Amino acid sequence: MDEKILKINFSNYFWQDNKVRLRAMYPEDWEREYIGQHDTSARRFLECSTGLPPTVTGSKKFVEENVDFSSTKGRLMFIIEDLEGKSVGEINLSNIDERNGTFGIGVEIDKENRGMGYGTRSMKILLKYAFLERRLNKFNDHILEGNDASAKMMKKLGCIQEGVRRQMAYINGKYMDFILFGLTKDEFIKNHKEELNF
Repeated sequence: MDEKILKINFSNYFWQDNKVRLRAMYPEDWEREYIGQHDTSARRFLECSTGLPPTVTGSKKFVEENVDFSSTKGRLMFIIEDLEGKSVGEINLSNIDERNGTFGIGVEIDKENRGMGYGTRSMKILLKYAFLERRLNKFNDHILEGNDASAKMMKKLGCIQEGVRRQMAYINGKYMDFILFGLTKDEFIKNHKEELNF
């Protein structure tokens, strides 16, 4: 049954805060995926490369592989919505290493919705899930040099810059560095204690 026609009381729902809600990817999300592929500068920051021109087939296949958390590639894909149900981006939990307790998160906010806090809020929800429900212990991320918005978000979340991996990506005629960030479960709890009711 389509969630959008159901009347759901979200007042005690784990997957939201007072501005964003995370949901599963639906088959019809291929269109937003396809449109987002045309933002080359954002895709470069996300994928650390310049991809070939997007295709409808490719976008449909990607969504089909991730609908309802069905990915076999160890990635949980979520759509980020505002509380009115408007899609504003996507986020994923990935690179999960259960043995060592490490993981990564990828987030992309649609161009018209950037700078409104959706990314930071969605990251907090997914970090809370990873640390407090999945028993994972360390979030690791790398961002491409020049991605100032993501660096700012990492710092806002309490992530520590752990180093630089030099000349890791070749984009637009030059080699670019990866800036490494990390956050432990204890650091997350300490930085967000009041929000988590600890």
